[in-house]
Amino acid sequence: MADDVTSAEAAADEKAMARAMEEAMAAEGEGDASTLSQDEIDNLLGFDGGGDRPKSGIQALLDKSMQSYERLPMLEVVFDRFARTLSSSLRNFTNDNVDVSIDSLTSMRFEDYMNSIPLPALIVVFQAVEWENYGLVTIDSSLCYSMVDVLLGGSRSHHPMRIDGRPFTTIEQDIVRTMSQILLDDMSAAFNPLTPATFRLERLETNPRFATITRPSSAVILLSMRVDMEDRGGRMEILIPYATLEPIKDLLLQMFTGESFGNDSSWEEHLTQEIRNTKVELAVTLNPKKISLRELAALKVGGTILMDNGPHDELKMMCRGIPMLSGHMGRQGNNVALRVAEIFNKNLRDLL
Repeated sequence: MADDVTSAEAAADEKAMARAMEEAMAAEGEGDASTLSQDEIDNLLGFDGGGDRPKSGIQALLDKSMQSYERLPMLEVVFDRFARTLSSSLRNFTNDNVDVSIDSLTSMRFEDYMNSIPLPALIVVFQAVEWENYGLVTIDSSLCYSMVDVLLGGSRSHHPMRIDGRPFTTIEQDIVRTMSQILLDDMSAAFNPLTPATFRLERLETNPRFATITRPSSAVILLSMRVDMEDRGGRMEILIPYATLEPIKDLLLQMFTGESFGNDSSWEEHLTQEIRNTKVELAVTLNPKKISLRELAALKVGGTILMDNGPHDELKMMCRGIPMLSGHMGRQGNNVALRVAEIFNKNLRDLL
């Protein structure tokens, strides 16, 4: 009898627990119904999670402002030349076998890059003097410690250790500053065949917040490079805003150095010669004269109109309504002549 009572109580407890779980699940379902999912939030903000579907809303506006470095083909040529030059310069600087290679060349937004910088890192702010704007060079801790290890005679048997939580020492910052100056000089030399460029080191920062050089949403070009020194090395990244490259955008659109976009010197010479031989009509405009309608009606064939021009008045010579010359009227033999006193058109003055 006691066993039957115990089993009945156990069955009642199980039913009560099941009922409690059902009520909890129902309450949780009601809570989810009142909470927006991530997809619903994205739809409200205009973000589209589907990769194949066209983007709309805020995401489309942001992506529309992004530019691709592929539209500037000459930039890749310049950076290839820069990587080769920098490899040679760092070999001379460290007396070690240094190889500099380009990992990637991408376009992104400035804010996205600043949020992705791995810390600790040293950020060099430089100025493009001719372009009146700025850029960044980011050197990670591995490359910094490798440079210190190589220049100060460290062991070559292991990778330099990364010490978290420790600020960069004065020696480390000075070495990075010297290396950055070499880098900027080589980058100037790489741009020089295309256009004169001077990159001047402004300051060294360790906090990305103090290295802001443009608006967070501005499009930038990011060059990622790898520096290998046998069993050591690290990464460096060069960031240049599109606004910095705007003054030389036309040059960077070239497919190869010296491209003249269809200009032909022989054709230009022929065209210039033909322009010089072109015949044009010139007309001298006398000063206007006012007469009454009665006088105008009284005019007959063979009549004479006396103008108000004197022998010393300057008259303008026009070509299809455009003033070209001015001078004084006279006579040369049986012809009426004009002695040129002033040339209005500068291009005509150079042509003469």
